[in-house]
Amino acid sequence: MLRFSLFTLWPMRRGLPYQTQVGRSPEYDVASMFLRAFILILSICPVLVSAQPADLILHHGKIVTVDAQFHVVDSIAIAGDRILAAGSREEVAKLASPKTRQIDLRGKTVLPGLTDSHSHALDASLYEFDHPVPEMETIADVLRYIHERAAVAKEGDWIVLTQVFITRLRDQRFPSRAELDAAAPRNPVYFGTGPDASVNSLALKLSGIDKNFQITDGKPGRIERDANGEPTGILRSGSRLVKIQSGDKKPTDADRRQRLKMMLADYNSVGLTSLSERDLGDEGIEIYRQLRDAGELSCRVYVMYSVDAQMPLDQIQARMLKAANSPLHRYNNMLWVRGTKSYMDGGMLTGSAYMLQPWGVSKVYSITDPAYRGMRYIEAGKLYQMQRFALQHDLQFTAHSVGDGAVQGMIDGYSEVNNDFSIRAGRPCITHANFMSAEMIRKMKDLGIVLDLQPDWLWLDGATLRKQFGDERMTYFQPYKSLFEAGVVVGGGSDHMQKIGSLRSINPYNPFLGMWITLTRQPRWTDQPLHPEQRLSREQAVRLYTINNAYLTFEEKEKGSLEKGKLADLIVLDRDILTCAVDDVRNIRVERTYLGGKLIYERR
Repeated sequence: MLRFSLFTLWPMRRGLPYQTQVGRSPEYDVASMFLRAFILILSICPVLVSAQPADLILHHGKIVTVDAQFHVVDSIAIAGDRILAAGSREEVAKLASPKTRQIDLRGKTVLPGLTDSHSHALDASLYEFDHPVPEMETIADVLRYIHERAAVAKEGDWIVLTQVFITRLRDQRFPSRAELDAAAPRNPVYFGTGPDASVNSLALKLSGIDKNFQITDGKPGRIERDANGEPTGILRSGSRLVKIQSGDKKPTDADRRQRLKMMLADYNSVGLTSLSERDLGDEGIEIYRQLRDAGELSCRVYVMYSVDAQMPLDQIQARMLKAANSPLHRYNNMLWVRGTKSYMDGGMLTGSAYMLQPWGVSKVYSITDPAYRGMRYIEAGKLYQMQRFALQHDLQFTAHSVGDGAVQGMIDGYSEVNNDFSIRAGRPCITHANFMSAEMIRKMKDLGIVLDLQPDWLWLDGATLRKQFGDERMTYFQPYKSLFEAGVVVGGGSDHMQKIGSLRSINPYNPFLGMWITLTRQPRWTDQPLHPEQRLSREQAVRLYTINNAYLTFEEKEKGSLEKGKLADLIVLDRDILTCAVDDVRNIRVERTYLGGKLIYERR
């Protein structure tokens, strides 16, 4: 009887000379000869290695694999939802059978399916469910919209407008309480920009916010007041204090599913096949689960579970355990609940990001205190406990951290956890990380911290920020080149919050616009690039939205490049992203999108 195991054959498998394998039994000799003969047959007939013929072959293209060497090949073969091979036409053609569908790319460029590392797709899909919201560039646009809504609303109904950031208005200020009163004298008005808001007199009255009102819930916030102590209507990190009762039409679960399908279909049209939902609660996860189970998800979804850092620590840990113990925490390439998301500071768009140095007095941001540094929401000891607990329970931790003070705080917390156990395998994340320093980058590399950045903010807000902080303080604003050179893995996303439409959305989610921004670093409303020494190469820009984002979600062996065995997510472009004029990159259109080898979008 022939007796052997892979363990007994290990010396030969390592390539040791046959003559040096002493102490062999006769059975070992026979097994060795058999195995060597089998390997020889496979080397002579490589086609036998693949037991499955290709269902689909794309050939005569410029297929950018985004593998470690950034190979560009002619053809790719797909079987089921996986890639069989990517290589020369001659090699790939061997995988065809009479049933294989073959498509001539006619020289078109192919990329791996793109990923948005930071999206709020479900919420964004519902933003215009009740009525369309026009684009707004000025206070006049804002007031016109509010006046038009008041004309069709019942007296006393709330008029709510959110995420129209004042730094993105040409006036660069909040609408005043008096202006909102004039636009809607019979209706309470809420104009929200993230955690900050401007409201009219009726909204203040209904919310009980008057001259004597004080914030007593222990949470961050500031009510701006005039010389007489009366509220001006501007609330800093105080949106929760406004008692909104919106009269807008409420979507049903069926509406939510339908709107989300519309949203994901639009993602597919710009080449997105994966996204990371960066702040999702139970109801949102359930909508995604229903679509997945019905086979109606057209993007792969990685979820960061929403955790309110202002809760007591025991409640925070209980919520984290809920995510860790969820059946959706087990890996599934269509829907995976894998991390938690909290908020470390405010925003750079609202003047509340937590900075190492003072913001500086500013009319745009309504900052009058020269020592004001922004707002930090999680104190150091609690942050350490949150980071430690999440990583101990196989949850990737991240927090919204915009200012360099917040980024430093996140690094300090991770460093303390790393003294307890190595955190590298958990890929601890920092979300936004707009401001940093060379020393922070070095520490991120040492700890294995990954970053989730949004290039669109450089384009949309770079000119305003440079005016506020000066060129020197902006040296390490989104320093993509330095991050790549240091080996810190950074992924590109949008922080898409509202509207369907890749260029009309807040924020724009067209990934080719994002790539163009990293190639040019050109803020709008100015002809001066922002620290052009931090520009990326074409290859790096592509990696930002493909393999790097796959690494951020622990999936670099599943997707992010076009290599044998990986998921067959790919897109066909209308021009060559590696050679077209740099300003054409932002205008690239997707002709076809494949998810798991299935065509899910075709440009008409």
